[in-house]
Amino acid sequence: MKKLLPLLLMLIVCAAEAAERPKIGLVLSGGGAKGAAHVGVLKVLEANHIPVDYVAGTSIGAYVAGMYALGYSAAEIEAIMMNVDWNRGYSDTIPREALSYRDKQLRDKYNIPLNIGYSDNEVKAPSGLLRGQTMSVLLRESTDVVREFASFDELAIPYRAVATDLSTSQPVVLERGSMVKAMQASATVPGALQPMIIDDRMLVDGGIANNMPVDVVKAMGADIIIAVDIGSPLVGKDQLDSTIAVLNQLSTMLTAASTEAQKKLLTGKDILIRPAIDDLSTTDFSVMSTALVLGEQAANEQLAALKALGQAPEVYADYQHQKRERSRAWLEELQRPVVAIVYNNDSRLSNTLLKETLNISEGEVVSREQLEAGINQLYALNKFERVDAEFTDTAEGRVLTVTTKAKSWGPNYFDLGFNWEDNFTADTAVSLDTSYTMTNLNQNGGEWRNELKLGYEKLIGSEFYQPLDRDQEFYSRARYQYEIKAWDWFDANNKIFELDKHTHRLNVGLGLNFALHGQVELGLVGERGKVSNEAILESDLDYSSYGGYLLVGYDTLNSISFPTSGNRITFKVTRFHEDYDVDFNPETATQIEADWKGALAFGNHAVVGKVSLDTSSGDGDTLHFAELGGFWNLSGYRKDALVGAHKVFGAFVYQYDLGRDVLGMTDYPLYLGASVEAGNVWWERDQVSLQDLIYAGSLYLGTDTDLGPAAIGFGATDDGQRSLYLFIGKNF
Repeated sequence: MKKLLPLLLMLIVCAAEAAERPKIGLVLSGGGAKGAAHVGVLKVLEANHIPVDYVAGTSIGAYVAGMYALGYSAAEIEAIMMNVDWNRGYSDTIPREALSYRDKQLRDKYNIPLNIGYSDNEVKAPSGLLRGQTMSVLLRESTDVVREFASFDELAIPYRAVATDLSTSQPVVLERGSMVKAMQASATVPGALQPMIIDDRMLVDGGIANNMPVDVVKAMGADIIIAVDIGSPLVGKDQLDSTIAVLNQLSTMLTAASTEAQKKLLTGKDILIRPAIDDLSTTDFSVMSTALVLGEQAANEQLAALKALGQAPEVYADYQHQKRERSRAWLEELQRPVVAIVYNNDSRLSNTLLKETLNISEGEVVSREQLEAGINQLYALNKFERVDAEFTDTAEGRVLTVTTKAKSWGPNYFDLGFNWEDNFTADTAVSLDTSYTMTNLNQNGGEWRNELKLGYEKLIGSEFYQPLDRDQEFYSRARYQYEIKAWDWFDANNKIFELDKHTHRLNVGLGLNFALHGQVELGLVGERGKVSNEAILESDLDYSSYGGYLLVGYDTLNSISFPTSGNRITFKVTRFHEDYDVDFNPETATQIEADWKGALAFGNHAVVGKVSLDTSSGDGDTLHFAELGGFWNLSGYRKDALVGAHKVFGAFVYQYDLGRDVLGMTDYPLYLGASVEAGNVWWERDQVSLQDLIYAGSLYLGTDTDLGPAAIGFGATDDGQRSLYLFIGKNF
């Protein structure tokens, strides 16, 4: 007992000191990428045993404050924050490989992300350039799958995030609910990101109304404030030389005004820390490591005042223990199984399809990685503006609520595609694709798309796509199109004449989406058209064709033009009968087409393979035949310069990501590549011989962007053909 008495006395003294000490509140301001300076300040506070009893922040400050409130140490926040690819959060584009087979085809054709719709007699667009879907995923990677909180006072440190009500411009203090939503609402830059809807309020960046919420932390009960200001200063008139610069200056005025108002609330016992971050960018996240060091330096400059707030090691250890105990109450919930999954489904898709796509079942213990994969898969259905998921912890277990919000600019959408192809001759090909699609036409989600193509090729088309079940596994499709096409004929690379081909085409099919990335379709096709050239034909050649087809497709490529992973396989068999209005014998033939493209990457290096086979039993006596020529399709020849009833082609491509590996580019790759190719076409089946293969190769420099590929290249063949290529938006 005598040995325990000193220990008990020490604990009593520590408890008394802890009870009597002033409550310390930490205020972290907004400042974008400069927010890593906050972590530097936290490291100094921890090193000097300075407890934090309340914490609040705005924008990036809300993120760091939230992580600290959850119980993470400064070192843990640093490790998490520095390993997040923050630039990824500023793109909501669904990766091509994640899209369904049908949506991949549409993405390749309509390569310009338009996000414009029409309904209720008005044209609509999103309320921000980005929906914030990817940013919410990044934030969840930091916070893990924590539950929604009835109050943020339940956290290891009581916490508040500050946002701005877009309709009133007033500050909104977020004190309960989802940590991810609170952090994101506080950092939602108006115009760039769509407002966050919380409690029926449209919330945007809190920096507009209160960039350094001193008043919020005082209201929480803090006696002493440690405020960290990382706001941007105003720039001189010599730097206001563009529209963007002026808009940034106006934004800085708003945040600076709110910060100055909050500074007036500080008293002599409070501490203001201002790191030397004025020259750092708010949007360039490569400055984060520099900002962290500057935050440490600024805190150390205030060390004399800060040390007065430090506690004895035993008292600080007790404070840390209490924090861990408070965190344990909800951290342990992460290991409990899900007892129910609730779908707030704002779409025509069935809950069954959502459940199969989410791929999480009741009874499972759900990890962050598993939830993130499920959310990404739901978002990749390309039907939603946002997909969110939150946990509620009950006595029985965890309840997962999945919320899918339909696109606010739907349900009818405009699409746009652009393609420019130039081989430095007089035959530049430019085309513009547009479409208007009406969706959700019935219970199963029928779609009616009307298309117009202008430029080198002209087309008017209309297609009705009807899922036959709520899960959209089976479908029917009917399509009509009228096309006008210049049909060039070449001798080697020299165009010898041009035919005009006008075609009416109708096909109907039944299909099965046998996998997310695969489709099989069986259908009937009819075609009626004419071929004309006043110089070489006495009269137009009218023809008609009808028959049936079987089409199988599977596509997991991450890019249609410059892939680094995945495979794309298409196989089509067409049986048709062809008639002519002149003295030609009618023909019945079978055409078989098979194509494969695959890619594999090793760091910044990738290899791509291509194989294309085509054969027709008509042996050239029909208007259905194969074409070969163009970049990566026997480079050196002009596009479709070789025609025949039978085709064999293969290519091996090597590409090196020069941009990311050498030039430090992060947004888009810059590929330096080369190809080795072989192929040919023949009119008669008995003429087909691998001895007749033409060998070719190419060198190119290209990139892949959200607007499609762009490349410049040179190709040559062993029979003396040469071509230069320039592409923008072209799929090859």
